[in-house]
Amino acid sequence: MTLNTTEQPEGARYRARHERMRALGWALLGLVLLGLSAAVGSLITDQIADEEAFLGARPCVDAEAVRGTEDCLRTIRATVLSAQGAKSGSKGVDVFRVRLQAPVPAPADQPFDLRSNGDLAHLVKPGGDVEVTVWRDVRVSVRQGGTSETLPGLPDEATMYVGLALVFVWSAVLAFIAAFGSARRARCHATGRPVTPRVGFGWAKGLAIVVVPLAVSYFSLTIWDAWTAAAMTVAIWALIAFPATFAALRWDRDR
Repeated sequence: MTLNTTEQPEGARYRARHERMRALGWALLGLVLLGLSAAVGSLITDQIADEEAFLGARPCVDAEAVRGTEDCLRTIRATVLSAQGAKSGSKGVDVFRVRLQAPVPAPADQPFDLRSNGDLAHLVKPGGDVEVTVWRDVRVSVRQGGTSETLPGLPDEATMYVGLALVFVWSAVLAFIAAFGSARRARCHATGRPVTPRVGFGWAKGLAIVVVPLAVSYFSLTIWDAWTAAAMTVAIWALIAFPATFAALRWDRDR
């Protein structure tokens, strides 16, 4: 009986030290995640400014198109040098790659990829003439006759940066909650009080932390533009994240 009473406090002290180290680790992770969210968040303003400028851009007049320095939509007419099927990216996606005959001003001087099953893939041939619309250093679309195709990479996805920042914010909040829980369990072990059960954290919850903000940002992007989409992403995310986090914390409490 005496042996049991001496072993119990020693085990409790070990568990208390272990929980303190866990609390420190969670707190440090939360700080790192906050730093990442701040880094991504610092890009949002510039991205939204570019998106608004692009959405408000108008076709250049003749003098602006000649200078090529105006913030307007330029149309570059050029002759196709080569047009053929190709593989793009690490996954080898099928695309229809087009190269224009020099001299062509940037950024149209670089090869660009069209959809392999798009209308232009059946129309564009070497020696044919096409019109490439560019904005700043971004290729916007390609046209031949009455058929056009929008190119990927346009400055219209700033809201996704908001979703990515929220991924880090939500993760940081949960890391600090976990740090608080570990510190509380350490005090319970040290004082001999009963310990509240941990809230389970499986792969489904971890996946939700990533999927929900990005899904909300994509949803907002399809309905609103620029700052409105960013604000609605945060608002909708808050309506989901706060109740979900509160419910998870309440779920495993002692009754």
